[in-house]
Amino acid sequence: MVADQYLPVLFLIIVALAIPTLFTLLSILVGPTKASDVKRMPFESGHPSRGTEYRRYSVRFYMVALAFLIFDVEIVFFYPWAVQFREFGFYGFWAMSIFFVVLLIGLVYDWKKGALEWE
Repeated sequence: MVADQYLPVLFLIIVALAIPTLFTLLSILVGPTKASDVKRMPFESGHPSRGTEYRRYSVRFYMVALAFLIFDVEIVFFYPWAVQFREFGFYGFWAMSIFFVVLLIGLVYDWKKGALEWE
């Protein structure tokens, strides 16, 4: 029966939702609740923080982060292709070659635009 196949998945979803809920409720019930001015102060590594709490980050940081994210996610597609390389034959080779060339063009474009420079 089809419903029997989904029973383990349903059990996993219930457990995955129950454990964080249980831990959150336990921390609310058992954890300390007295707040003071000292506890409300921001600190870094046990020392009071210096400067403003919200610092602006350079746009270059976001450019590098986005480029890394895009290329990292796309490179993940190479692993299943490498595993099934023999079954794909020449069609798979040329399809992945085109994919690789598109990635390479995007990387060169980012490099020429200076998105990877950090100063």
